[in-house]
Amino acid sequence: MRVVLRNIALVLFATGLGIQLAASQDQPSGQDPAVRSRFSSQEIIDKGHRFFGTVSRELATVVEKATSQWGQPNGYILGEEGGGAFIAGLRYGEGSLYTKNAGDLRVYWQGPSLGFDWGGDAARTMMLVYNLPSTGAVYQRFAGVDGSAYLVGGFGMTALTANNIVVVPIRSGVGLRLGASVSYLKFTPEPTWNPF
Repeated sequence: MRVVLRNIALVLFATGLGIQLAASQDQPSGQDPAVRSRFSSQEIIDKGHRFFGTVSRELATVVEKATSQWGQPNGYILGEEGGGAFIAGLRYGEGSLYTKNAGDLRVYWQGPSLGFDWGGDAARTMMLVYNLPSTGAVYQRFAGVDGSAYLVGGFGMTALTANNIVVVPIRSGVGLRLGASVSYLKFTPEPTWNPF
């Protein structure tokens, strides 16, 4: 009977050791889980090149500026949007939120703007998301000051914040939109025409 118990104990010990070794291989030593949930600048630039369909130094410069200011994002959104303004304006878009450890999520956004702003644009948009505690936390209003010039083939970047979460839209679009405005984007799980 002692031999049987000893063999069972050895099997349990070996199984536990194997599970512990596998877990330690999946988790590099000394690396914080929060760090593993973030995207490096190079990962974002590579995704952006594939998404925008171009290899551009301008994109790399914009991403480097964003990461130098806010660090590494723990999520990003790829999508398309359109908008127009004559003093007051509207913007509508849709895309997907990507994270490393919390899954992916379909998102829609809309929002008004007010200021010295005129024109229209259609843009492919990559949004870097910082300090996102959960994927559902993206469903709220993010406010900011939007000052940008949209020229054919150019990139523009703005920053929007809410509850310590920062969303940085990087846009590459077709059209002409000039000016500076105060605006917000409201993210929703379903499309809606109501920008408020």
